[in-house]
Amino acid sequence: MSGVNEIRSAFLDYFKTNGHEVVASSPLVPRNDPTLMFTNAGMVQFKNVFTGLEHRPYSTAATSQKCVRAGGKHNDLDNVGYTARHHTFFEMLGNFSFGDYFKERAIELAWNLLTKDFAINKERLLVTVYHTDDDAFDLWRKIAGIPESRIIRIPTNDNFWAMGDTGPCGPCSEIFYDHGDHIWGGPPGSADEDGDRFIEIWNLVFMQFEQITTDERVDLPRPSIDTGMGLERIAALLQGQHDNYDIDLFRRLISASEDATGVPAEGKNRASHRVIADHLRSASFLIADGVLPSNEGRGYVLRRIMRRAMRHAQLLGARDPLMYRLLPTLVAEMGRAYPELQRAEALISETLKLEETRFRKTLERGLSLLDEASAELGEGDRLDGETAFKLYDTYGFPLDLTQDALRQRGVDVDTAGFSEAMERQKAEARKHWSGSGDAATETIWFEIKDKAGATDFLGYDTETAEGVIQALVRDGKQVDTAQAGDLVDVVVNQTPFYGESGGQMGDQGKISGEGYQLEVSDTQKRGEGLFVHRAKVVSGAVTKGAVAQLAVDHSRRAKIRANHSATHLLHEALREVLGTHVAQKGSLVAPERLRFDVSHPKPMTAEELAEVETMANEIILQNSAVTTRLMAVDDAIAEGAMALFGEKYGDEVRVVSMGTAMRGVKANRPYSVELCGGTHVAATGEIGLVRVLSDSAVSAGVRRIEALTGDAARQHLSEQDEKLRQAASLLKVQPGDVPSRIEALMDERRKLERELTEARKKLALGGGGAAGSDESRDIGGVKYLGKVVTGVAPKELKGLVDAAKASLGSGVAAFVAVSEDGKASIVVGVTEDLTSRLSAVDLVRAGSEAIGGKGGGGRPDMAQAGGPDGTKASAAVDAVAAAIG
Repeated sequence: MSGVNEIRSAFLDYFKTNGHEVVASSPLVPRNDPTLMFTNAGMVQFKNVFTGLEHRPYSTAATSQKCVRAGGKHNDLDNVGYTARHHTFFEMLGNFSFGDYFKERAIELAWNLLTKDFAINKERLLVTVYHTDDDAFDLWRKIAGIPESRIIRIPTNDNFWAMGDTGPCGPCSEIFYDHGDHIWGGPPGSADEDGDRFIEIWNLVFMQFEQITTDERVDLPRPSIDTGMGLERIAALLQGQHDNYDIDLFRRLISASEDATGVPAEGKNRASHRVIADHLRSASFLIADGVLPSNEGRGYVLRRIMRRAMRHAQLLGARDPLMYRLLPTLVAEMGRAYPELQRAEALISETLKLEETRFRKTLERGLSLLDEASAELGEGDRLDGETAFKLYDTYGFPLDLTQDALRQRGVDVDTAGFSEAMERQKAEARKHWSGSGDAATETIWFEIKDKAGATDFLGYDTETAEGVIQALVRDGKQVDTAQAGDLVDVVVNQTPFYGESGGQMGDQGKISGEGYQLEVSDTQKRGEGLFVHRAKVVSGAVTKGAVAQLAVDHSRRAKIRANHSATHLLHEALREVLGTHVAQKGSLVAPERLRFDVSHPKPMTAEELAEVETMANEIILQNSAVTTRLMAVDDAIAEGAMALFGEKYGDEVRVVSMGTAMRGVKANRPYSVELCGGTHVAATGEIGLVRVLSDSAVSAGVRRIEALTGDAARQHLSEQDEKLRQAASLLKVQPGDVPSRIEALMDERRKLERELTEARKKLALGGGGAAGSDESRDIGGVKYLGKVVTGVAPKELKGLVDAAKASLGSGVAAFVAVSEDGKASIVVGVTEDLTSRLSAVDLVRAGSEAIGGKGGGGRPDMAQAGGPDGTKASAAVDAVAAAIG
């Protein structure tokens, strides 16, 4: 049981045996909790259960939760690699009671696991309790028999937990392990508590109160339990280690890093190997959960983590991307416990490789600037904020990377100056942006929502409805009436018009009533629940409070429905063909076309695109019913419904299923099951046909798929067929023979190009068709052949120079060609026997200056350059001659 995987399993099995539901780890990106950057504790996925907003079919649970602390309030990034227990990624073991058992059972379960199943010496354990929590104090004495001297009352908030300013809260009891008096440090609450002798291993939170206001706290009717124990910490204890980085998991990752770099994890290199091992875990799990490197939000935190690891790889002498080469070791260690690592391995590998390759180009330049700027700084000094900001702005150095690079020298960074430089840049950008006024307008929708309530959406069941106009907004202000010709935003109490969201465009159509008619050009969602119709008053005058007839443009809606349903089919087909790492990153569902972005590290082959298209069309031909169900979000995901990364879902979600899988493990089950609030066809046959047009890159690790459906797809195929017939007619072959005929023509063209190149060489060397000097001449005992050649592409000059050198035997050749845009290219060659006294680089520099160039480059025997002034081509030939003499 000493390995990390065995310890994790033992913990979960123990609580399963004791009546707990073992619940899978939630993703690192919290669902429906905008207050959190990343999941950072085991209780995050149960937050709504604790507050009573959500009910689950179990009252006790146990988890091993993936956690990341590298951004916002909980940020351990700076310390990782330099301490024994700081990590950006860790696993939190926890057991939970939602109004079931309370303090006595929680203490009993924890004590028995530690001292019996894990066989930890009782004499090495001590606990803390909140200073007024007499119940916990007495229970520890009763259940564990711990003497009062090892039950420490703590009066600070370290032993009192709260979810926020209001809500559930309660005292904590923490379990500590004493590593012995050979290690410096005192027990919790003492002056030396920051030492490493006494290490917290488990925290038991007793949620027994509800904070009503700052001054008012009441008892909860159903007290609950939330506990957390770091897997890495308990593994270190059970493996007889005092340092988390010495457990089996990290030893294998660090060993892989040592093997890949050839540098042992000793001395000053020890921290770098630890940083790489830790950051590989956090980066890989974040990518597996849908986060990709970017310059904002979660993606920027990921980029900071990756770049910090890459800088440490560079310190170890790695000259090629390193982290992706360590990924197989991580997957082997953790892939069984977390299958998402295996599913996303290709995406993780390619993302790590691409990011490291890109950053490496600027890393060395940035480090050179940093070395130069800090050369005179010594221990205790500070690098100025302007330089730190330049490294961030120009070279992509996150501030913490600059701090980390200077850390070993004891040099700090002026973070206030950095922030000031950042703010100045933002202020400058704001000064040059006039703004749209949208932010001011947005407050109107909340005011309307407060007065009129949310709009009832009827569009799943009908495309026409009757309603009452609740508000009219013109030029950002509420009005009571709008006249013919006015552009106005219209809010109705209920509507069949779909408001743009989830990539699906808003509906268009008509709103009419007694004495007025409006053309709706767009529908948007505003103010948390309002559907806003952007319309033009075509005739009459519309007033607030008027009865309205609403009619969606049926033809347009039908095309959008087909395109939206097609995205679901294509999404699933892509996952089947490319792998389950594929996840949708964004989409546009318009009436005329569809596009969506997916996570995939490389371009798709023609064969893969064809297979995806075929699979989607197979489901279309089934003409199977498209079904929708309303479910609790966690139940839907547990049943296999795909939740799209970045989408915000309520407690109840709409689950859209379509098609029947015909192969693989999903055979005879629904083909596509997704959480989706959009409108869809009633049966897949209504899509008609799907035609994939293209696959292109959006950013690193993200591909864009564009496609057509229905009549648009058929029209596209018809146009392609007509082009094929035209090509066949021009080539005088049958349509089926076009590819072979084109290949034959290409072969013939390549042959002719080779012959033409040879003819040009002969022409140039023989003097015909050339301007300037016709024959080689002797310059100080050196034969020189210099020419301006016509009809020769710049890329062919090297071949001419090689041929001239061979013809000369010993000497210098220089050829200049002028392109259609008047620019000149020059190539100079020097035979090997002369390179000791004549360099082609020096000679080409002389020729380049004559045509307005800046020097060029190459080797002593061959160099090239260019210049903007082709009229001076002959002067360039003469300049080379002068440089020889």
